[in-house]
Amino acid sequence: MKLSKPIAVTEIAEKYGAKLIGSTKLLAKGLNQVHLAEKGDVVFVDIDKYYDKALKCKASIIIINKKVKAPRGKSLLYCKNPFEVYNQMVLEERPVIPLTAAISESAEIHPTAILEPNVVVGHHVKVGAHSYIQANVTIGDYTIIGDHVTIQPGVVIGSDAFYFKKTKAGYQKWRSAGRVIIDDHVEIGAASTINKGVSGDTIIGEGTKLDCQVQVGHEVQIGKHCLIAAHVGISGNTKIGNEVTLYGQVGIVQNLNIADKVTVLGQSGVSKDLEKGKTYFGSPAGEARMMYKEMAALRHLPEFLAKYYR
Repeated sequence: MKLSKPIAVTEIAEKYGAKLIGSTKLLAKGLNQVHLAEKGDVVFVDIDKYYDKALKCKASIIIINKKVKAPRGKSLLYCKNPFEVYNQMVLEERPVIPLTAAISESAEIHPTAILEPNVVVGHHVKVGAHSYIQANVTIGDYTIIGDHVTIQPGVVIGSDAFYFKKTKAGYQKWRSAGRVIIDDHVEIGAASTINKGVSGDTIIGEGTKLDCQVQVGHEVQIGKHCLIAAHVGISGNTKIGNEVTLYGQVGIVQNLNIADKVTVLGQSGVSKDLEKGKTYFGSPAGEARMMYKEMAALRHLPEFLAKYYR
């Protein structure tokens, strides 16, 4: 997430009572997670096993609860609770503003777009030309919808990411400050849900078609001209290439890369990256031809056992 205006690292340190280590001249230009960080971003880290990863990531400013030497050209903000500081910065940039009307005054809706009854449109949403938003759809804040997009009844776009920090007091919710971006000529089936990113964007590529009751997690990126059948679930931060087909009830775990032109057959469970142009089946999913051979061999197992292990 990019900040609306840069903030001096000295200002952040003073505001939150953090000790500044390293450069005093940097400007914070965005807020991000460690694995998505870019130069100018602020990230936080408060767990031993992630210190090294955070210090070596592209972020310029790291909020941290351990006194260490700042990497060259970076600033560290040492404080007791980095998560609280980071989350408060997100909330100040993207405060929770409840809707007081079905369509926010800040929404930008093209005159040729059609919105059926009971559509709810959040703050700073953009809806493109000739898009058709059917009844009872909810579109969350900062969502961008392209041209010629069809969204069927009951869809929820831009719901909060399922993202919590585990603490001694229980699970603490991260403020979801990312967006959902839906490119041109996309169709989204009834009762599907698409989560916005925690700090980045969830993206549905041009020409992609989603069936009913599909769940797309935070910061998922789906390429162009994909077909995704009913009851598919895609976990957070997974990247799916172009012209990918996912049949019904496919489940995909987080942080994967699914290459172009992959086909995953129904009820498969994907737990690792998939290679370009191949067809997969099973749980855990493997190349379909090999999985079918294994299933065929398995059918002969009782006969084999009876013959050799009497």
